[in-house]
Amino acid sequence: MPSSSSTISQADLVVVANRLPVDRTVDDAGTTHWQTSPGGLVTALEPVMRKNAGAWIGWHGADDDVDPFEHEGLSLVPVPLSVQEVEEYYEGFSNSTLWPLYHDVIAAPKFHREWWDAYVAVNRRFADRAVEVAAEGAVVWIQDYQLQLVPQMLREQRPDLRIGFFLHIPFPPAELFNQIPWRRQLLEGLLGADLVGFQLPGAATNFVRLIRSRVGHRTTRNTIHLPDGRNVDTRAFPISIDSAGLEEMAREPETQQRAREIRDNLGNPKTLLLGVDRLDYTKGITQRLRAFGELVADGAVDADEVMFVQVATPSRERVEQYRVLRDDIDRLVGRVNGDLGHIGRQPITYLHTSYPRTEMAALFRAADVMVVTPLRDGMNLVAKEYVACKYDDKGALVLSEFAGASAELKQAFHVNPYDINGLKSTLLAAMRADSRDLSRRMRAMRRQVSEHDIAKWASDFLSELRRTA
Repeated sequence: MPSSSSTISQADLVVVANRLPVDRTVDDAGTTHWQTSPGGLVTALEPVMRKNAGAWIGWHGADDDVDPFEHEGLSLVPVPLSVQEVEEYYEGFSNSTLWPLYHDVIAAPKFHREWWDAYVAVNRRFADRAVEVAAEGAVVWIQDYQLQLVPQMLREQRPDLRIGFFLHIPFPPAELFNQIPWRRQLLEGLLGADLVGFQLPGAATNFVRLIRSRVGHRTTRNTIHLPDGRNVDTRAFPISIDSAGLEEMAREPETQQRAREIRDNLGNPKTLLLGVDRLDYTKGITQRLRAFGELVADGAVDADEVMFVQVATPSRERVEQYRVLRDDIDRLVGRVNGDLGHIGRQPITYLHTSYPRTEMAALFRAADVMVVTPLRDGMNLVAKEYVACKYDDKGALVLSEFAGASAELKQAFHVNPYDINGLKSTLLAAMRADSRDLSRRMRAMRRQVSEHDIAKWASDFLSELRRTA
């Protein structure tokens, strides 16, 4: 259970997220070490947290109780989860109920009452910890779908707080959301916030319509009017990346050298296509590899000149749907390479592993065509990361119209990933595009990513939250 509040200093800005922004390792001597996790969120929030004496609340990856601690100047407040809670709250309700349902029911969501009970209990623990940590009148920013009950739980105990919530994944229309047995509880949980942020305007509209139809509150455009006189504002805040930092990494001589080595190791193909995803059924990995395999089989591309590298970062491997997906991709890659490859030349290089950011930057630099084809995605930052690394304005981005990023990266080669023939045609168009056309497209996308980076996203949300509250 949480440590006593006497060990926790009060913070004027509190971030509440499922995970802490650090990973724990234990050396041979039994000494615990903490290492900052890769990711744009901590990069964006670190300066504002330092300025506002901020604290970050999150699970530390284990079931033991760890006291709050400082790491590289950040105040971190661990929340323990038991093995059963990880199974029921995280793997269960969060990732086998909410995740598939919020992603257009690409996989069938499962509804179990014990999962819901665990979700309520864990959300309560996070809320209680925030109550302890937040100073009088503090700003509390709650992150993502795992913690949708925390705003109201926090509001009930600390009405003095300014509470914001941001959903990083899509928010579904009523036709899907209404399947959830606990739909009203989730909606009322979010209404504890002063500001609820989404990736796209359509998600905010879905939420407001559900509040009107399911909860019965009066709404005016994107503002919800509660009976007690309080208003809840909803808005789109498309998340982004640390574009300047990533471009700086891409320009490093070591990164450029590594990019050349990657192409050399692959036999210097004329065209290199790249996919980088967390291994997830929402990412459209099967569709893009199938389309590429058919292009090779049709003779539209020469396997001696064109190669596809697919990086699939391991994810949620204890969840059955993810194990099935991994087996399906293994079989597909094996079939394409077995049927169409030859000794020393495989059409698809499939890497089921994680890589550091420096290696990813080198892969982005090496790739001629980036293929980002999710079946549904709140934003998809990989698309933006690829653009940020292309400082020479070379390269093509094939982007699903069902990724949130497609609304901002209008110069990408947009595609419907469910349409395999259309996907094949779009891949060919990206590979055969005129270099001047590609440069024009990339310059425009780079301008968008540079001007709307992760720091601007965080600043916009917090400024709106303070104004709203």
